[in-house]
Amino acid sequence: MSRATKIVATIGPASSSPDILERMLAAGVDVVRLNFSHGKAQDHIDRAQLIRETAARLGKSVAIMADLQGPKIRVGRFKDGKVMLQPGQKFTLDATCEIGDETRCGLDYKDLPRDVHAGDRLLLNDGLIVLTVERVSGEQIHTVVTIGGELSNNKGINKQGGGLSAPALTAKDMEDIRTAMSFQADYLAVSFPKNATDMELARQLANVAGEPYHHKPALIAKIERVEAIPALAEILRASDGIMVARGDLAVEVGNPAVPALQKRMIRMAREMDRVVITATQMMESMIVNAVPTRAEVSDVANAVLDGTDAVMLSAETAAGKYPVETVEAMASICEAAETYEEVKLEHDFVNKQFTRIDQSIAMAALFTAHHLGCKAIVALTESGSTALWMSRHRVNVPIYALSRSETSVRRMALYRNVRPMLLSFSTTDRDALLNQAEARLIEKNAVASGDSYAITCGEPIGTAGGTNMLKVMRVPR
Repeated sequence: MSRATKIVATIGPASSSPDILERMLAAGVDVVRLNFSHGKAQDHIDRAQLIRETAARLGKSVAIMADLQGPKIRVGRFKDGKVMLQPGQKFTLDATCEIGDETRCGLDYKDLPRDVHAGDRLLLNDGLIVLTVERVSGEQIHTVVTIGGELSNNKGINKQGGGLSAPALTAKDMEDIRTAMSFQADYLAVSFPKNATDMELARQLANVAGEPYHHKPALIAKIERVEAIPALAEILRASDGIMVARGDLAVEVGNPAVPALQKRMIRMAREMDRVVITATQMMESMIVNAVPTRAEVSDVANAVLDGTDAVMLSAETAAGKYPVETVEAMASICEAAETYEEVKLEHDFVNKQFTRIDQSIAMAALFTAHHLGCKAIVALTESGSTALWMSRHRVNVPIYALSRSETSVRRMALYRNVRPMLLSFSTTDRDALLNQAEARLIEKNAVASGDSYAITCGEPIGTAGGTNMLKVMRVPR
């Protein structure tokens, strides 16, 4: 695979058949997202098993990301399933209402009347409908329609500028964490975190739920609340990565603010050695069309040039008409964009100090391989940390991460420019292990006769965090 940027694809009704899923993985999917906003626990368990079986059949390392629903605040249900709201009309959000009509509707989040005040703007259905709050009376929020449109059952509500007090983890999320740990999801995506405490609670719950399976997932914080922006550094420190969740975020901060925030979040994640996923409407038109728009092509390419680890597909692959074609199109866009990337390793290392031996070795491998024109950079790694550090810097040399840990191999499937491989070994002899690694690289056509490559490992062999050796090798002619 020549592509460095990874692809996250959501599985759903359009992609749950073994044939379509296999074609999607073969087309370039690296991480499969299970959206816990839809489906029952057993549905996710069955799909996880299918993903693992399909990946094994293809001989490909694929991670599974369980995406929690979070406190999605929604309107209730309507008598006729939907209503048409006209600009200027009065409309009431009523926490006590059972079935809505043209004048009022219910709320699934009963505390919303405590979170809003006169003058607040509420954005419904991803901002397509705007209500301005006139007054709050008990359990009722009296509003006037500013921007009208069709409002149907269970559409989402956001407050412009944020400020909703709903907790990041609901009772449903806690149950879904237990389900996700039962099949050892590699990544757990937490919706609507406001601060590091939300992520720390999620990690504690996940680690406890995963203990019977000896599994600890990596955590992805979905940045979609305005309160998360000033707390971004602390959220990054408490997480393994972030998702630039542009849908709800745009509704809260306004569409014009999102592109600059996206660039800032990608830059911060890379500087703090965290992974980053760019998501929402990347190839939205391909839900119904066989080709993307030119604007979508530019959107994906710009995320790649910003340095994102992965780009994500949601409804495009979960419910769209062209799930395989969408993955193929996204993969080709990523590859094309990567040809224009600039390598600035010297700039990356200016004024940087590395206090850890393993991190220093990782950086030395990048610098050496780039300037010597090596065919590959190889990291023998237990935890995957060495490969992660390497992947934070742009380099025109592919990184092959070899580990005997299946968990580490699947987790590294999300790291930019990292090709993870499972390498089963029991030897503690360094030279024997290096020969075994080279044979695996030759088998996978990563290197060939006469090629040079840089390889890192740790002594004693098999110690996590013990990378302390860099060697430049050449495959015998």
